[in-house]
Amino acid sequence: MAEAHTSGEYIKHHLQNLTFGQHPDGTWGVAHSAAEAKEMGFWAINLDSMGFAIVLGLAFLLMFRAAAKKATIGVPSGLQNFVEWVVEFIDGSVRGSFSHKNPLVAPLALTVFMWVFLMNFMDLLPIDWLPWIATLLGVPYLKVVPSTDPNVTFALALSVFFLMLYYSVKMKGPGGFFAELAFQPFPKFLFPVNLLLEGVGLIAKPVSLALRLFGNMYAGEMIFILIALMFSGGIVLGVFGGVLQWAWAVFHILIITLQAFIFMTLTIVYLDMAHAEHH
Repeated sequence: MAEAHTSGEYIKHHLQNLTFGQHPDGTWGVAHSAAEAKEMGFWAINLDSMGFAIVLGLAFLLMFRAAAKKATIGVPSGLQNFVEWVVEFIDGSVRGSFSHKNPLVAPLALTVFMWVFLMNFMDLLPIDWLPWIATLLGVPYLKVVPSTDPNVTFALALSVFFLMLYYSVKMKGPGGFFAELAFQPFPKFLFPVNLLLEGVGLIAKPVSLALRLFGNMYAGEMIFILIALMFSGGIVLGVFGGVLQWAWAVFHILIITLQAFIFMTLTIVYLDMAHAEHH
């Protein structure tokens, strides 16, 4: 990048989001440094994460809608084959992990898997391409992998968490849900201990769900950034970096798919737990 003359500046540039918010002087605008972004506080918005997440979500909807509209009972197209395979895979996962009846779970699992996968897939694009184009257009920063932003992963995890709470109360009633937290695993007279343990376990679910996805994707992005630095170290390091880049990209395909699968599977399992009666 034109602004990143040292390795440290290059890394910091690639790890900085395009943040929009209110400056300390009361004006609204885009942050031009990490310090400015920090000063904007909680209500600042990472425009790049939000933008790419929304675009990728729409791409998923349009792709599956196009496949559904063009579906035939004869020889299917490549897109129809792919969509049918994904739907069957998700359906099998739901049947294997969800033992209750809820028409929301399968579509939710499909959405979670494809949306997280597409956000993760952005990590396979060459690290400098889109940020370089953004710089030419006057955009100071651009992170293209939404799942490397903890705001995105926590938003997804909290959405699943709220669904857990909703179905826990709906299926068991407020009293049943409280009893589940307060009267197990120890005897009822130890309900403060039970409530503490179960409460911590409940809150840990969305936290671990968000941090697992964020941590794995952030580490993968950092490795791509470090490999990209090797191209400025001469011919030998450049060739070695090219080999590493392709090797890591191939391995990373497994990681991005696995992370999407884990997020989807845990979503199904958590909703199954929310529907289950404990005795």
